[in-house]
Amino acid sequence: MGSFILFPFIFFCFSLVSSYTYLESVHPKFTASHLLFIDNAGAFLASRNGTFKAAISNPGAQQHNFYLCVIHAASNTIIWSANRDAPISSSGEMTLTVKGISITDEDGNQKWSTPSLGSSVSALLLTEMGNLVLLDQSNGSLWESFDHPTDTIVTGQRLPAGTYLYAAVSDNDISTGDYNLAITASDAILQWHGQTYWKLSMDTKAYTNSNYLVEYMAINRTGVFLFGRSGSVVVIQVILSSSDFRIARLGASGQFTVSSLSGINLKQEFVGPNDGCRIPFVCETVGLCTAGSGSTNPLCSCPLSFHGITQNSSGCEPSDRSYSLPVACNLTNQDVQPNSSSVLYLRLGYGMDYFSNVFSQPIFGVDLSNCQDLCTGNCSCLGVFYENSSSSCFLLENELGSIISSNTDLLGYVKVLSNSTQSNTMSNNGDKGRKLPVVALVLLPFTAFFLLAALGFVLWVRWRSKAREIKLGNTRSFSSGDLDAFYIPGLPKRFDYEELEEATDNFKTQIGSGGFGSVYKGTLPDKTVVAVKKITNLGVQGKKDFCTEIAVIGNIHHANLVRLKGYCAQGRQRLLVYEYMSRGSLDRTLFGSGPVLEWQERLDIALGTARGLAYLHSGCEQKIIHCDIKPENILLQDQFHAKISDFGLSKLLSPEQSSLFTTMRGTRGYLAPEWLTNAAISEKTDVYSFGMVLLELVSGRKNCSMRSQSRSANESSSSGAVSSLFSTSGLIYFPLFALEMHEQQRYLELVDPRLEGRVTSEEVEKLVRIALCCVHEDPALRPNMVAVVGMLEGGMPVGHPRLESLNFLRFYGRRFTEASMIAEAAEKNDTELYPLKASSPSTASESHAYFSYVSSQQISGPR
Repeated sequence: MGSFILFPFIFFCFSLVSSYTYLESVHPKFTASHLLFIDNAGAFLASRNGTFKAAISNPGAQQHNFYLCVIHAASNTIIWSANRDAPISSSGEMTLTVKGISITDEDGNQKWSTPSLGSSVSALLLTEMGNLVLLDQSNGSLWESFDHPTDTIVTGQRLPAGTYLYAAVSDNDISTGDYNLAITASDAILQWHGQTYWKLSMDTKAYTNSNYLVEYMAINRTGVFLFGRSGSVVVIQVILSSSDFRIARLGASGQFTVSSLSGINLKQEFVGPNDGCRIPFVCETVGLCTAGSGSTNPLCSCPLSFHGITQNSSGCEPSDRSYSLPVACNLTNQDVQPNSSSVLYLRLGYGMDYFSNVFSQPIFGVDLSNCQDLCTGNCSCLGVFYENSSSSCFLLENELGSIISSNTDLLGYVKVLSNSTQSNTMSNNGDKGRKLPVVALVLLPFTAFFLLAALGFVLWVRWRSKAREIKLGNTRSFSSGDLDAFYIPGLPKRFDYEELEEATDNFKTQIGSGGFGSVYKGTLPDKTVVAVKKITNLGVQGKKDFCTEIAVIGNIHHANLVRLKGYCAQGRQRLLVYEYMSRGSLDRTLFGSGPVLEWQERLDIALGTARGLAYLHSGCEQKIIHCDIKPENILLQDQFHAKISDFGLSKLLSPEQSSLFTTMRGTRGYLAPEWLTNAAISEKTDVYSFGMVLLELVSGRKNCSMRSQSRSANESSSSGAVSSLFSTSGLIYFPLFALEMHEQQRYLELVDPRLEGRVTSEEVEKLVRIALCCVHEDPALRPNMVAVVGMLEGGMPVGHPRLESLNFLRFYGRRFTEASMIAEAAEKNDTELYPLKASSPSTASESHAYFSYVSSQQISGPR
């Protein structure tokens, strides 16, 4: 009878557990285990609206490792775990006491606990934001899971500078892996064993707004942000489409992803690095990574002289089993140098790269042999990459990851050890010793002869160098060798003048010219095609100062900036070597008679140019104002990929030339009004120039252009406002035409006639409004380039032009019309313009006023 009564009681207890109602908080003396809450998959807490739950969970439904986790309910995503490196079994328990949380295994051994707290715990609360909080009796926070992130942050959570996210080993094993995300004072970076392989600031979707110190990372409705100044300043941002909830996670793969909730699934919006081959260990040790059909599907193989270790591993080892890969000394706690005779280097071949090369400072000015010697003498070094064009040596230290198949001119070598080499060397020492006297007798005469020949050659070279310095006009500057007397980090490869003479066939093929000089096409000995700029308008400047500026330019790397590959500074000669852009400058493509640029291609060019300018203004350590944005300085690569050239060169001018360089460089029509008023020049002058270029992309013609008489007449009759734009010779000042068409909402009138029917009014309106916002007379009203990029991409609303700050365009347009009429009258009368001043007092006065204006307008008016 007693057992009969006991059975319903036990059944009733289990019914209570199985019908457990989620609470958002529990109190001390509460205990949970996976078995106790097995009907709820281990969940024992839920936030107020059920968005998050706390559970003793087993990721991947494996049966051995259980963790205290906070889980996003809809997507079943773990956003935090307590005991990630100390799992328990299904019968292990979490206990809440007045001292905090304690997690013990089935034997009662403590695996994890919260630290000592300032007062007694009153409750454990799971908030609607996913934050697990220990509260005191006054509901004050004693401890929060948000302050101890694992691999994930969510909307509303902050990741302070100096803290990390650590990736899990795998989706099923959430213990700490080898990848981490660090928030530094200037950036967010991804690291593998302490080696950087990605920076948020270098991602093509990220934009730097300021140089303030970073205080924390956060994700919100509009994207990912690094904040400074107590959250009042955005330092770096990634603009995403609006979403109420986001999860940012460092995955086990080593990629940092940001996802938004779409139904019950997470939709990936951002991933870094986007190139899967840039993940350090994607193909394991020495595995060769080749980009597959998608950025997330790299293909793994083994380089030459290597083969796979096992069928289940994509790592590689030397095919010759007498060779083995060394282990870095700092990993074995042994500072023992290997015998240099046992060290060999297996060649990986050209077209290889390594993830750390982008972020590490190479050793300059060494040959390949010296590069390998440096690695041999460093027990932490496991391989080298060498770039012939710049004599740069990259050392691979501490850990050896995957190799990247790329189109670089780097040559890779992996360090290996050979036990047989050492024994062979020792066995041959006796024979070498016995043969030494005979060898010495034979070699001594030849050695003496070669020493004399070498001495003669050195003297001849020095004589030739002196003669060459005279030829180069080197009166007071350094000689070529004197460049080695000072060290400036970051300098690109240094070329001799004769090298560039030979590369350009004595400067035979000119492909461009500008304010700084002419540009010539050349081919380096390694068959690399380059563009060589011969700078002529350069003031007297010390070579060290010149090289310092070149080092700054050479260290600027962005997908939308032309790369500086080298320089020459001998005597008074100054030359810069750039990558060659196969499609030339934008002006030739846009204004030429070749195939018409489609609307999408124009959008891509505008966006690429804007991204390049945004990086110059806010992404570099030193802000760079270009001062000469125009179609001639926007170069195009295949697929019409736009890159900006000539950035940073204005600092190379002497003070006298700097005051003239606007007219010297022939940039009428693109320079902002502040150039005329001696106002401070800022990055907003580049914004103005970009706006003018944007209008030309819309119209397919220069700001000052000729229109047919029939079209002019039609437009004049249809709107009286337009008639003022045309002179009798059919010339038009397009920015004013764009302003008036904007006022009348007639945007299709502005489109390149060659695109008729292939673009909508809404598409044109977007670009015209952005352009007009950029050319506001007041620099403070112009958007910065980061905002311009956001508007072009669609992540930010397009601004509304302030008409009161655009009235100066009417003044420019009227003056331009007057200039056209005067020029036409002069041609008809076969007279010169200047004698017109003496015809009458009134005429003289008007003409003098006009020419005073034109001298200034040459800087900022129609070109």
